[in-house]
Amino acid sequence: MKKRTKTLPAIITGVAILIGGIWMINESRYPNVPAFDDHFTRKFLNKDKKVGDGFYEFKSKTGQYTMWFPEGYRLLSENGDYARDNKDFEQWGAVPSSENKVYLFKRRFGLSIPNKIENSQTRVYYQSAYIYFKGTEKRVIVDKKKHIPNAYLAYVADKSSNKVLQISFDSSDKYKSGDEDKKKEWFLKILENIHFKDEK
Repeated sequence: MKKRTKTLPAIITGVAILIGGIWMINESRYPNVPAFDDHFTRKFLNKDKKVGDGFYEFKSKTGQYTMWFPEGYRLLSENGDYARDNKDFEQWGAVPSSENKVYLFKRRFGLSIPNKIENSQTRVYYQSAYIYFKGTEKRVIVDKKKHIPNAYLAYVADKSSNKVLQISFDSSDKYKSGDEDKKKEWFLKILENIHFKDEK
């Protein structure tokens, strides 16, 4: 009887050490960046494919596209922020990993004619603005001379199909003058590296 009571705690301790060791080995296989610290986000990222400085390849769960995903961001997974309907529809939002409260803009903001860029596969329409609320009324300032943008919106259309991605994000960072060019370059890098899958 005494041998059994001594053996059982030893077995439980051994199993706990084994499980902990396996978990640590598994975790060490991922890059040491915030995107991979989030278990939901890492399901979409290719840990072996760093595609640019600060970006990893993101693979849609619909199988319809890949894109560059910033290593410092995480996907929102709570409260229905991620939704997918087979291969036809996918909706997700991402926020900087360091932010606890972020308010995403779910609806388009009214702007003038958007900027446009295109390559052989996609046509991209994008715009940025400074958005704030005065009481319950949303105010939008598009003039960058008056205020540095804190919200970005883009539509990326595949030229060979009817597939379109809408990408929007807001930034609560404290901007310094001159940061807008870096933020725009960062945003365009993501937009220009979205690749839709050929359905052939």
